Order: sequence, then C-alpha cells, then structure tokens
Amino acid sequence: MSSVTSRDILLFIPNKIGYVRVITAIVLFFCMKNHPIYTLILYGISGFLDAFDGYAARMFNQGTKFGAVLDMVTDRCATSSLIVYLGVIYPDYFILWQLLVSLDLASHYMHMYSLLSSGSTSHKNVDKDQSRLLALYYTNRKVLFFVCMVNEFFYMALYLHHYHFFWLGTVTVFLSTPVWLFKQVANVIQLKNAALNLALIDAEERSKKH
Repeated sequence: MSSVTSRDILLFIPNKIGYVRVITAIVLFFCMKNHPIYTLILYGISGFLDAFDGYAARMFNQGTKFGAVLDMVTDRCATSSLIVYLGVIYPDYFILWQLLVSLDLASHYMHMYSLLSSGSTSHKNVDKDQSRLLALYYTNRKVLFFVCMVNEFFYMALYLHHYHFFWLGTVTVFLSTPVWLFKQVANVIQLKNAALNLALIDAEERSKKH
C-alpha cells in the first residue's frame, strides 16, 4: 500500500470543494453591502457545496480530520459574517447578534474538539448515548440538511427583508423561525454535552495517572 502524504490529503476532492467554498465566502463579503441578489446566489452556492463535499467524502472514501475542520470552520465563518452584517443593518438588536455568534462558535468548536479528542474524524459522528436530539440531527442526513438549510435561510431572509424582498425576505423569516429556534436549542445541548464530554475525558486521563 502506497503511503499518503499531507499534500495528498490537501488535494482530496472534498477538500478542493472546501477551498471553493472559502473563495465563495470571501467574494460574498464584498457583495453583502450593495448587491443582495449576488449575495443570495453566492450564499446558495456555498450551501450547495457544503452538502456536496460530504457526499464526495463518502463516495471517494476521503473523509479526513482536516476536511471535517475545514467544513465546520467555513460554515461558522460564513454564518457568523452574515450575522455580523445583520448587526450593521439591525443595530438595535446588537446583543442578540453577539449572543448568536457566541453560541454558534462556542457550541461547534467545543463539540468538534470533544469528538476529535475522543478519536472521531468528524463533528457529525454522534451517538444516542450523547444526545438523542443531536444523534437525530447529525446522523439523519435529511434532517441535518433541512435544519441547516432553513437556519441559513432565516439569516438570509432577515438580510433580504432589509432590502425590501417580500417573499424571500419577510415571509421566509416567519416561515423559518421555528426551525431556527430548534437549531439554537440544538446548539445549547451541543455545548452542554461537549463540555461534559471534555470533563469526562479529563477525568479519565487524570485517573490513569494516579
């Protein structure tokens, strides 16, 4: 069996898709202020590629720790950047935007770190012993895709509402709110379980030393 180099990992197909998502996100930042249509299109492309890179990883057996982190970090940066801009156009709710960014980043970082510390290669590998809700959320790909998609639609709809889009903006905000709330509850549970899991890992490691 030929050895695999770090260069090979970096050039895996799902990781190449991830690089395209990074470029798309950067272009998105420049469009956000004055070009809502381009912003919507680019955000949609990034979301589609997010689903496709996981499919490519499974198809070509190219799931990696690097790819899992790249995927999660790109998701968090794109979502957080959009929420930051919501703080610009809806400044009266700045505390809410700060809380949402903090919850999103903290819950996903701790979740990822706790699973990788346990030997998992992906933040989506969750079993029912940790949380039935998170297991459903992460292991049922249809549920995961739907919740993530609608959650992003909620933030994008708030953005489009500011630019006077009625159906894609105002109406979509109201329709997507229940799923958005579910996602925030899942983030809280994810944060709590990750904290407990890390504490358990620390306890086990300290117990082995004594």
